Amino acid sequence: MEALEARISYTFRNPRLLAEALTHPSLAYETQGPHFDNQRLEFLGDAVLQLILTRKIFLLFPQLDEGRLTKLRSQLVSRTALQRYALRIDLGAYLLMGKGEASSGGRERSSTLADAVEALVGAIYMDSDIDATTTVVMHLCHEEISSLDLNHEHLNPKGRLQEIIQATGAPSPRYEMLDQRGPDHRKEFVSRVFWQNEPLGVGQGSSKKHAEADAARNALNHPMVVELLVKNPVLNPNNSTRPLLSEP
Repeated sequence: MEALEARISYTFRNPRLLAEALTHPSLAYETQGPHFDNQRLEFLGDAVLQLILTRKIFLLFPQLDEGRLTKLRSQLVSRTALQRYALRIDLGAYLLMGKGEASSGGRERSSTLADAVEALVGAIYMDSDIDATTTVVMHLCHEEISSLDLNHEHLNPKGRLQEIIQATGAPSPRYEMLDQRGPDHRKEFVSRVFWQNEPLGVGQGSSKKHAEADAARNALNHPMVVELLVKNPVLNPNNSTRPLLSEP
């Protein structure tokens, strides 16, 4: 695991914690034997990651109220953001999992990668302290923190999408829940938004509300929506043809 430790700039004193963080539950299921997995560390790491990133944005944006800080934090701890952190260090390549899970794309699955990032954070915290863990988290999340989006579209993507479509006089977009999966303490919801029977975007989140917001955020980059914006000088005073939102 030295290669992974080099990627995160942290060396474990207790390598067993790292092994536990990287062990997917499918391994014990497939071997039908006693085996630890990363679910407990994931539970811990979720809380530690929330604390570290909450403190960071609290200090970065002293002018923002609780509601806006919460929305900014969601950009950093969403399933999509966690997946990006995992891809940045190629975490999927180091996961220990059952052959069936691996052959079905488990190493690239967003929920698996997100869980593994949280478990890794939990393992580092158990192996060291909050200061060392903060250093690793800041290394992982630096790009996302640097590009946090304070604009209206990112803080309220459903409202922005509704505003653009309502300006055409057409019916409002509708949302459809596609799936919900994961353990009770870490449910993942998947939603899709439609307009005029055209799918505009798919999103995921820890609640139905968050999944719909993520779907709307992705829909704002759909060519149909961008075209509506470009044609409306009131909604688009700069007459920009760029996508409305870029991933932070």
